[in-house]
Amino acid sequence: MSRATHTASGRPRISRQIELLLADDVESLGKRGEVVRVRPGYARNFLLPNGMATLATEDNKRRVKRHQEKLESIEVERIKQLKVRAEAVGKYSVTLEANANEEGHLYGSIMGPDISKALKAAGYQIESEDVRLDGPLKELGMYTVKIYLHADAQTEVKVWVVPAAKK
Repeated sequence: MSRATHTASGRPRISRQIELLLADDVESLGKRGEVVRVRPGYARNFLLPNGMATLATEDNKRRVKRHQEKLESIEVERIKQLKVRAEAVGKYSVTLEANANEEGHLYGSIMGPDISKALKAAGYQIESEDVRLDGPLKELGMYTVKIYLHADAQTEVKVWVVPAAKK
């Protein structure tokens, strides 16, 4: 007799597990909305009291399925709007003035927040974390900068770094 399938007294081991519906992501168990099988003690002492799961009744499963479908449709609409915004931003070019020496090297540098601020001033809601630079822009010239709104909504913007007007 194998010990995994039988108890120490030789009786067959009965697998007692409870089916739960996860309300939150639980590390090493599953993501929100998944139906999982766990030991009764884990469910009773940890998952249920902490509000991380609920019993997987048919009614709860139907509610979660409807909620996930609604969330998916909302996400599809959001991605569609991000694509429209990415297309509009891609047609725009940013001109930034910066102090530079005779050779065209900037005294400072142009970073993502500078480009984001210029795009916001032009009416495009682009956050600084959406601007993807390989490194700071440290010379005068024209650069192509990636704008990453979503995996399905990316574009590029032309950034012109020009010398600041002398007073």
